[in-house]
Amino acid sequence: MIQLEEISKAYGGQQLFRGLTWRIPDGERIGLVGPNGAGKTTLCRLLAGVEAPDGGRISRPRDATIGYLPQEVAGARAGSVLAEALSGFDALWRVEREMEDVAAALAAAPAGPAAEALTARYGDLQHRFEAAGGYRLETEAKAILGGLGFRPADFARPLAELSGGWRMRAALARLLLLRPSLLLLDEPTNHLDLESLEWLEGFLAGYAGTVVIVAHDRYFLNRMVTSIAEVGPGGVSVYAGDYDDYLVERAARRALLEAQAKNQAKRVAEIERFITRFRYQATKARQVQSRIKMLERMERVELGPEARQIRFAFPEPPRTGRRVATLRGVHKAYGDNVVYAGVDFEVERGERVALVGPNGAGKSTLLRLLAGVLPLDRGERTLGAHVAVHYYAQHQLDALTPTRTVLEELEAVAPALGQTRLRTLLGAFLLSGDAVDKRIAVLSGGERARVALAKMLVRPAALLCLDEPTNHLDLASREVLEEALAAFPGTIVLISHDRYFINRIATSVVAVARGGLTRHLGTYDDYLAAETRAGAGPPPAAAGPGRPRGADRRAPGGPPARRRARAPAGPAAATPARARRATPEVRELRRRLEEVERQIHALEQRLAEIGRALGDPALYTDGARARAATAERKRAEEQVAWLLREWEALSEALAAHE
Repeated sequence: MIQLEEISKAYGGQQLFRGLTWRIPDGERIGLVGPNGAGKTTLCRLLAGVEAPDGGRISRPRDATIGYLPQEVAGARAGSVLAEALSGFDALWRVEREMEDVAAALAAAPAGPAAEALTARYGDLQHRFEAAGGYRLETEAKAILGGLGFRPADFARPLAELSGGWRMRAALARLLLLRPSLLLLDEPTNHLDLESLEWLEGFLAGYAGTVVIVAHDRYFLNRMVTSIAEVGPGGVSVYAGDYDDYLVERAARRALLEAQAKNQAKRVAEIERFITRFRYQATKARQVQSRIKMLERMERVELGPEARQIRFAFPEPPRTGRRVATLRGVHKAYGDNVVYAGVDFEVERGERVALVGPNGAGKSTLLRLLAGVLPLDRGERTLGAHVAVHYYAQHQLDALTPTRTVLEELEAVAPALGQTRLRTLLGAFLLSGDAVDKRIAVLSGGERARVALAKMLVRPAALLCLDEPTNHLDLASREVLEEALAAFPGTIVLISHDRYFINRIATSVVAVARGGLTRHLGTYDDYLAAETRAGAGPPPAAAGPGRPRGADRRAPGGPPARRRARAPAGPAAATPARARRATPEVRELRRRLEEVERQIHALEQRLAEIGRALGDPALYTDGARARAATAERKRAEEQVAWLLREWEALSEALAAHE
């Protein structure tokens, strides 16, 4: 267990934490939530030891290992993608290098005591290397990288070639391979596509350590966490269950506090009336003093302020014809990379379309073509009558002018509204006072997102093209955006990796893959169910960084990131020669395969027990037990799904070695 006791932390005179206490039980998967600026990232940095508290104490077990994934990964380190994933095992690679040195010395040594000593040393090193998992690490690293969207051709690519989002994936792969006892993930979903996100869920479902996740993805939190820790002015409040359970329990706690505060206020008023009435009567002096002391000793119920929330509604768009926007025979390429060759796409009045597919499939390109912010190489784009378009860019600096102030940014698109009305509008997005005079370049991601949303409200538009609109918004702001979009009577085409958001807004899903489009009616869950019924299996592997799916992407030349330790040749090396035939790796694969099969069998037995319990009506007389059983079944099913994928990967690896 990790404990934070009486923690205080301030930045530039602003007190973030005072007297914060929090205990993190072993093996929990905790969702860390709270409004932007509440201190979630700071708390992760304190736990990771990146920052120190101003006061208080953090107690960690001596054998604790901690892995921390920040929101933004620092500049690229030297080396390849695979080398980055394997970079957390320096001590093990030193053993490997010594094995190679001993093997080389043994190959040159004549038979005799010196060769025997070298052989014994090699055997000891080989045992240490095998016991620490050295023979399986590269296989595991490649499996994790593949799950996070890298293709085999990407493993040897230099990190310096990758975008920040793909470097973040490589850093995440490194942490997952290390398997620390405490894993801290700050917004891990921000740079993952839906397929990689679902893979990560499967991995974390079977994770043996403690996981603390900062995420604004409600669907992800509901699937992953066993408890919620809310960061607020009063410290950290813990709620059992997933995010939906947290919302229910938080509302219940708030209602109880409000009732207690109301009753207490009534009681205080009665006491104060008594004191006022009898303060100057000598016969009541003792009673008056008693009540004064009663008020002084009374522990007041503190409700605490509710966090401020953005509030807005999209303006009513003009009435349009049935066809809102159409792409016909559209071609688009970036150099030799052909993204679309003759694609057709049409949206009609009132449709709410979600574009889904792996990173690199062409979703953002299609949205930008539809919005008219990217020129067509060939083909035709047609807008219906009275159709104006609002485009929300995934990367806000693409759509905002960094040198302008917040107020100037809105004045540029709506000069006729005047500063008073624009300031009122910005106030609804929590941008008021001096904040409206800040330059766009210095705003946080959340502030830029709010400015971009505010720009969409100054004039009506019938078609909203939204590329990852929930990025940088906290959960409360996402819910306000969901409500505004749900009430919008116009047409929406959106891209999002937030499945809860897609399910809430979309009425159809268009799958983008290999330059083609496939339309499915219904929500994202309906789309997945249809794919399963059709026997399509899992979605195709995500395209690697910066490359389209299906393109010719041979890996650049160069040595592999990690070479296997080679046994020496020659008659004096009988024991190391057997190691050269890779029998330790095969033996390790077999052992892990048997262990996975054992875990699957145990989980299936447990699922059968839970199923019998859930079939007993008596269970439902205790709501807490019923919820716990349901949650355990969900976790067990997720673990089985993950283990089955692991079993398949191990079976393939074993077949390749035998």
